[in-house]
Amino acid sequence: MDSTANPTASHAENFVARLQKLAIGALFAGVLLVPKILNLRRDERSWTAFRILLGIAGAALVILPLAFWNSWMAAIAGLALFLTAALLPPANPIYTADDKARELGALVVVNGGSYQPATSPAVSVQLFVGAATIWGLDSSFQSVLSIPVSEISAVHVEEADDRWLVRVRRVDRLEELSYRGIFAEHFARVAESTIRGVMHSSLPILPRARAAKA
Repeated sequence: MDSTANPTASHAENFVARLQKLAIGALFAGVLLVPKILNLRRDERSWTAFRILLGIAGAALVILPLAFWNSWMAAIAGLALFLTAALLPPANPIYTADDKARELGALVVVNGGSYQPATSPAVSVQLFVGAATIWGLDSSFQSVLSIPVSEISAVHVEEADDRWLVRVRRVDRLEELSYRGIFAEHFARVAESTIRGVMHSSLPILPRARAAKA
């Protein structure tokens, strides 16, 4: 009895150990694949292709084992893959500030504080600073402010009560960006220096006067 039971118990233990190793390996591989899968979801075509391939692989694991060899485990795994492909959510493109900066041709993106359009409530904006234009975009990347660099005559920072203000003087009006909080002064001065940088780069370079002939 013992000689018969021991091989059976040993075989069962080996099977459980192999199953545990397989599960751990699959879990580790899944953890490594999660970031790549999330990146795939940003691209609609890549995500659709991934879902199709996953569905085909699942269907193959269901059909082929039943046709050529008896493996109900593979069939269950294939069914799980097929259902996963069918139930995966659609692509979810993530539009980032870097994407918008490339679209606008902006050189740098800085904190724009709070800006209040003439007929709307104040909104938090990011400044997308380009060589020719400075855009103020809200959290949805909708433009609430657009300043051609050529129209800027002056920019300066000043403190007002519990706020720091960046005042941008244009040809026909004054634009004001307001900053609050612990880092208000820092953000305001970064915005000021960034705007000054594109103002200086846009100034025409005058040729040196030729030396008078002797």
